[in-house]
Amino acid sequence: MQKIVLTGLLPDEICAALGIEQRFRGAQIFRWVSKGITDFNQMTNLSLQTRGELNEKALLRTSEVQAVLRDSDGTVKLQIRLCDGNLVETVLLSDRDGRTTACVSCQAGCAMRCAFCQTGTLGLSRNLTAAEIVEQFLYLESIAGTLDNIVFMGMGEPMHNLPEIRKAVEILCSKDGRALSSKRITLSTCGIVSGIYDLADNGPNIRLAVSLTTADEALRASLMPVSRAKENSLLELRKAIRYYADKTGRRVTLEAALLHNTNTDSSSARNLINFARGENVNVNLIPWNPVETLPFSEPTKKETNDFVTALKSAGINVTLRTRRGREIGGACGQLGQAIKS
Repeated sequence: MQKIVLTGLLPDEICAALGIEQRFRGAQIFRWVSKGITDFNQMTNLSLQTRGELNEKALLRTSEVQAVLRDSDGTVKLQIRLCDGNLVETVLLSDRDGRTTACVSCQAGCAMRCAFCQTGTLGLSRNLTAAEIVEQFLYLESIAGTLDNIVFMGMGEPMHNLPEIRKAVEILCSKDGRALSSKRITLSTCGIVSGIYDLADNGPNIRLAVSLTTADEALRASLMPVSRAKENSLLELRKAIRYYADKTGRRVTLEAALLHNTNTDSSSARNLINFARGENVNVNLIPWNPVETLPFSEPTKKETNDFVTALKSAGINVTLRTRRGREIGGACGQLGQAIKS
């Protein structure tokens, strides 16, 4: 008999799957799962008989942590083996104020082939289930305690797995369990315009980040194949970003990986300023993190500072992201190095 995976179910679904009549019992089980327990005997408010039945019928995990890597800056990366042998990576980030964030993956690999990203060299194996997404979060909380935020910025393109992400968000935000606020959740896309409209219209109402990298159409097409499709052009992307901000009332983050002598000159700055001006956005600049197999290099401090200054002088809301997790291949654009090797 195939066992029931509890990490991907809400209380009522647990009742239905296990044939439990009392709704409160399903809520009890759900609450224990949300606490990250790894043994049914830890469900101390359930009878021994009920715990035994759960052990026979259900699973608390479908995946397992294969490796734990720790950076001197406090970043932790987990390599997780899925039930079919696929590997994914998830990262625990912390900032100077002590706030912690789970950076989770939504796919095993990625099909988007962004030229500056390690994960894109892996190709796509498959989408993750809601249970596999939730389990990443639970594994990280077992290390760090209660986490403040979750970002869908790990491996994969979230807009290509929205149904499972929606379910994972519903589970994590449920008041019966973890009760994470939707204000604490961010989804990052490489620019799937149809997905942005879908997310705006059908929720969940979470924060949106768009990996823009450059507002030069030709350069973006060479770096990010997604933009070669007319429906994902810069013009259409800007319309979708405006729609999302207007519909949800949330400011959208524009992310730009700064590449040495590629997208850091004054022309690139002007293009980005023109794209962002008048929109409800914040620009998040990310000096590129090295990946040995890719033909790019880090921007110089002068390149970075000049770019930041240009945007600020134009009145653009801009943040220069602190790079963390580089020693363990856990920084932006580096996920999948260990899998690749």
